[in-house]
Amino acid sequence: MSTDVREVRVQGEPVASYPDLPPEAERGALRRITLVGEEVLHRPCADVTHFGSPELARLVDDMFATNAVAEGAAIAANQVDVALRLFVWDMADEWGVRHVGHICNPVLDELPADRRRLVEEDEGCLSVPGPYRPLSRPDFAVVRGQDIHGKPLVIEGRGYFARCLQHETDHLYGRLYLDRLSARERRSALREMAGLQDDVLARRAARAAALGK
Repeated sequence: MSTDVREVRVQGEPVASYPDLPPEAERGALRRITLVGEEVLHRPCADVTHFGSPELARLVDDMFATNAVAEGAAIAANQVDVALRLFVWDMADEWGVRHVGHICNPVLDELPADRRRLVEEDEGCLSVPGPYRPLSRPDFAVVRGQDIHGKPLVIEGRGYFARCLQHETDHLYGRLYLDRLSARERRSALREMAGLQDDVLARRAARAAALGK
């Protein structure tokens, strides 16, 4: 995690201190990250209903561990081959705020026109290892859902964190960032992925070994 972090927010709330590796990632086991083309990534996920269960807690732990190994900003459940509406995040935004958390059954608020400022930035995906492409998204997002105990949760983000919330919510509807590109750009990204994928996966394997995963 960047040394430029000045504040940490866990589940949207500020905390006094937080470890570099989240406790969930310490507890969790590494799972295989699904890749573009696998059916689970291209269909809508089911709602989480088994709140408070050991199985759900274990899934969240494993997702944090898998995201840490891949050095990702966030990861959705269908990226570890579980078709549930759930994602986790651990990332720093442009203002030095580290955001850590999870959300079940997220729904993005419709933004009023005066809050819909589009920003074009490079975007990538753990399930599309290697390439990044410019993509326009609103620079503000509000997502509503529940935590793993079923408690209502509202998370707001701006800048890169807003992009993250939108990207991960897309996953749960069976959409990848590639689906928002032109057909030509999508083909280009997939060709690039073919050339970079082995190196990316090798780096993940080395990181897994370093973390004891």
